[in-house]
Amino acid sequence: MELMEYTFGSILEKFASETPDQDFMVYPDRNLRFSYKQFNERVNKLAKGLIAIGIKKNDKVGLWAYNVPDWLTFMFASAKIGSYLVTINTSYKSAELEYIMKDADINTLCLVDRFKDCDYVKTVFDLIPEVRSNPRGKIKSKKFPELKNVVFIGQEKHRGMYNTAELMLLGEHIDNSVLEKAKSNVDTNDVVNMQYTSGTTGFPKGVMLSHFNILNNGFSIGERMKYTSKDRLLVCVPFFHCFGVVLALSAILTHGASMVIVENFDPLMVLASVAKEKCTSLYGVPTMFIAEMSHPMFDMFDISSLRTGIMAGALCPVDKMKEVMTKMYCKDIISVYGLTEASPGMTASSTSDSAELRATTVGTALPNIDVRVINPETGEFCEDNVQGELCCKGYNIMKGYYNNEKATGEVIDKNGWLHSGDLGHRTKDGYFKVTGRIKDMIIRGGENIYPCEIENYLYRIPEIEDVQVVGVPSPKYGEQVGAFIILKKGAELTEADVKECCRGKIAHYKVPKYIIFIDKFPMTGSGKIQKFKLRDLSLKMLAKKGIEVF
Repeated sequence: MELMEYTFGSILEKFASETPDQDFMVYPDRNLRFSYKQFNERVNKLAKGLIAIGIKKNDKVGLWAYNVPDWLTFMFASAKIGSYLVTINTSYKSAELEYIMKDADINTLCLVDRFKDCDYVKTVFDLIPEVRSNPRGKIKSKKFPELKNVVFIGQEKHRGMYNTAELMLLGEHIDNSVLEKAKSNVDTNDVVNMQYTSGTTGFPKGVMLSHFNILNNGFSIGERMKYTSKDRLLVCVPFFHCFGVVLALSAILTHGASMVIVENFDPLMVLASVAKEKCTSLYGVPTMFIAEMSHPMFDMFDISSLRTGIMAGALCPVDKMKEVMTKMYCKDIISVYGLTEASPGMTASSTSDSAELRATTVGTALPNIDVRVINPETGEFCEDNVQGELCCKGYNIMKGYYNNEKATGEVIDKNGWLHSGDLGHRTKDGYFKVTGRIKDMIIRGGENIYPCEIENYLYRIPEIEDVQVVGVPSPKYGEQVGAFIILKKGAELTEADVKECCRGKIAHYKVPKYIIFIDKFPMTGSGKIQKFKLRDLSLKMLAKKGIEVF
């Protein structure tokens, strides 16, 4: 398969010219529709507005929002002028936002009003008090020296912030030639998106992905589902993840197809939207599909237009896979495996694979990507059916972690192989299976959680002497967060105390579900903590309490 050389701006303009009236995105709950031409025109206005407030190539634009209609407008506008879009998890709280803003050198922060229990505007005012006191566009923050602008995505006015309407108006006063010059300086190999992931080690790191990385990855994944311009994808996964911005947006964009979007996952809204807009494709983690099929109003909706989709984030039981293929009409549904650093797809199943293969393997290597199983001790390639680390090499490999060459070198070896941290093997037929994990990563419902990050947060609690965080099996989420805590001598602390210290400070999915107080950790002879034994111990201790996690 030949690799494409488009940027996000140029491929949008291609379809805006060739199929101007084709739906690009639809919000069915408010009957909001943008054709490719209409969306491109809106993007151009906003891009000029960003230029007007001083944003230039390689500046970092942070986007803290759920799937509101202008999420994509801000993404494409920043892409056209060559700035990096830094996507921020909607569940993050103040401590996580502070970390990313510092680490990513964010120049402009764009945000909505709130998400669930977190007031974004208040969080920003509390974290960056200078926003209230400094002129717009001239923020001088001691904590965030690179920050110059804060933008509210919407019509409301907040002190010290621009809003979307004002940027659009400013853009109307910028000559088109200024935008054309900015576009001419953008190359397909430039970074377009930075997503923060815990990777295989340490605190979250900014994964730098180029136009070339994610457009080609999205195209090859769309090809696996046999996408054409007639397909209509129901998007209920967040755009701040690769699931949303690559598997969804990039796959659709590169095929000139259409997206039907719901702002946040709600099984009833998904079913109603699929029926109303005659969607042909649907994405989600297994728990999403299960929630849709088990909804009491499921039978009220005609979703027979569905044909394909992606189930990712965790392996799905064979019976559930078959149920999705029949009850939800998704006979061509596939799974995709990878990691953010791989843009993200390394392997994917095919529409011709059996339900068993789609449920028990992660498919075969995607075109133009070399996927190998490598012995983590010797560095040699493993034979078929021999377990090793899943690694890949190809166009999809990230450009690196932002400002972190050391960490980049730890996951991309001298021969160019990206190491996933996952254990697996390849069958003689070329299918890959994931069998375990080298890294300590916890994957809860598709969210990557690195224990070290939570451990360091818990160390802030004065009563805690030591803490180790592990993944505890969960039938609903795959894994839940478990914290083993050693208290300081004479200190007292309850499970409720620990959870209260976390609530509202870190993302809800990182708050430990299970808290176990312990006197000492199991150790190796060399003094290394054996986390796998803690995981086994958690199951035994929870069973004693009558808590079943399977």
